[in-house]
Amino acid sequence: MNRFNQKAEAQTSRENICEYVAELQLHMALQARNLVPSLAQMTDSRGQLLQETQAMIEKLVSRQGF
Repeated sequence: MNRFNQKAEAQTSRENICEYVAELQLHMALQARNLVPSLAQMTDSRGQLLQETQAMIEKLVSRQGF
Protein backbone atom coordinates (compact mmCIF):
# COMPACT_ATOMS: atom_id res chain seq x y z
CA MET A 1 0.00 0.00 0.00
CA ASN A 2 1.42 3.36 -0.89
CA ARG A 3 1.59 6.42 1.33
CA PHE A 4 -1.41 8.14 -0.29
CA ASN A 5 -3.66 5.13 0.33
CA GLN A 6 -2.51 4.91 3.95
CA LYS A 7 -3.35 8.56 4.57
CA ALA A 8 -6.74 8.21 2.87
CA GLU A 9 -7.52 5.12 4.92
CA ALA A 10 -6.50 6.84 8.17
CA GLN A 11 -8.69 9.86 7.30
CA THR A 12 -11.66 7.58 6.57
CA SER A 13 -11.16 5.80 9.91
CA ARG A 14 -11.11 9.13 11.79
CA GLU A 15 -14.27 10.27 10.00
CA ASN A 16 -16.01 7.00 10.85
CA ILE A 17 -15.04 7.34 14.51
CA CYS A 18 -16.19 10.97 14.64
CA GLU A 19 -19.51 10.02 13.05
CA TYR A 20 -19.96 7.16 15.52
CA VAL A 21 -19.19 9.42 18.50
CA ALA A 22 -21.64 12.06 17.26
CA GLU A 23 -24.39 9.45 16.88
CA LEU A 24 -23.60 8.06 20.33
CA GLN A 25 -23.78 11.53 21.90
CA LEU A 26 -27.14 12.12 20.26
CA HIS A 27 -28.43 8.76 21.46
CA MET A 28 -27.23 9.43 25.01
CA ALA A 29 -28.83 12.90 25.03
CA LEU A 30 -32.14 11.46 23.87
CA GLN A 31 -31.96 8.72 26.50
CA ALA A 32 -31.17 11.29 29.20
CA ARG A 33 -34.27 13.26 28.22
CA ASN A 34 -36.35 10.18 29.01
CA LEU A 35 -34.92 10.15 32.54
CA VAL A 36 -35.67 13.80 33.31
CA PRO A 37 -39.19 14.94 34.23
CA SER A 38 -41.00 17.05 31.67
CA LEU A 39 -41.22 20.83 32.01
CA ALA A 40 -44.87 20.60 33.04
CA GLN A 41 -43.89 18.61 36.13
CA MET A 42 -41.11 21.00 37.18
CA THR A 43 -42.59 23.67 39.39
CA ASP A 44 -40.01 23.88 42.18
CA SER A 45 -36.59 25.54 42.10
CA ARG A 46 -34.73 22.21 41.99
CA GLY A 47 -36.63 21.17 38.89
CA GLN A 48 -35.93 24.50 37.25
CA LEU A 49 -32.22 24.22 38.08
CA LEU A 50 -32.16 20.69 36.64
CA GLN A 51 -33.75 21.89 33.40
CA GLU A 52 -31.34 24.83 33.06
CA THR A 53 -28.33 22.61 33.74
CA GLN A 54 -29.43 20.04 31.18
CA ALA A 55 -29.98 22.73 28.54
CA MET A 56 -26.54 24.22 29.24
CA ILE A 57 -24.81 20.83 28.96
CA GLU A 58 -26.62 20.03 25.71
CA LYS A 59 -25.51 23.36 24.24
CA LEU A 60 -21.88 22.73 25.23
CA VAL A 61 -21.90 19.21 23.79
CA SER A 62 -23.54 20.29 20.54
CA ARG A 63 -20.86 22.98 20.02
CA GLN A 64 -17.90 20.64 20.41
CA GLY A 65 -15.84 20.26 17.27
CA PHE A 66 -14.12 17.14 16.03
